[in-house]
Amino acid sequence: MSTTIEIPGNARQDVGKGASRRLRRQGMVPAVLYGGDQPPTNLAFEHRIIIKQLENDAFYSQVITIKIDGRTEQAVLRDLQRHPFKPTVLHMDLQRVSAGEQIRVTVPLHFVNEDNAYGVRQEGGMITHHMINVEIACLPKDLPEYLEVDLANLRLGSSLHLSEIPLPGGIQLIHSTEGDHDEAVASIVHRGGTATESTEDEETYDEDDTLD
Repeated sequence: MSTTIEIPGNARQDVGKGASRRLRRQGMVPAVLYGGDQPPTNLAFEHRIIIKQLENDAFYSQVITIKIDGRTEQAVLRDLQRHPFKPTVLHMDLQRVSAGEQIRVTVPLHFVNEDNAYGVRQEGGMITHHMINVEIACLPKDLPEYLEVDLANLRLGSSLHLSEIPLPGGIQLIHSTEGDHDEAVASIVHRGGTATESTEDEETYDEDDTLD
């Protein structure tokens, strides 16, 4: 079940790096809303509201209702630029969603029964995570807050793969689950050992507001 998230925003006419810097000095976050059959819309949100919303993991993966000048838009967060060392959001990219069109969203994995996994409790191993989120495709109404991964039956030296994640109705994994492409999500290894499969994610942030 999706989490309901609503944030108020203001349409803005002034664009460019100078305008964005002025907005930030006023405690606002510049943003752009794009997609659908409408032209991009430049927006501004109160920084304090965005910072509060970012405490909720669902903000990164759920449909957001944006209230703009008496109307509403449905969108998902596509990009978030942060200051490299200050607790400041510099810019947001939001993509419109339509009820009848599939969207591609990255959702988190919630691991359960880690301490009670057979390979941990009975065999003295330790859990190694290879993924913490996955990309899915679905209609907005079917968008889950997370996907649950049960590790209860996982044994020492074994891995749980993408194809073994139970998917709610209407959800498709973007990742391939066939053959060698069926990547491991989590493994149980000997304590002090290393996993044989791993993934790396790297994010970079740019202080410049390049989208205005």
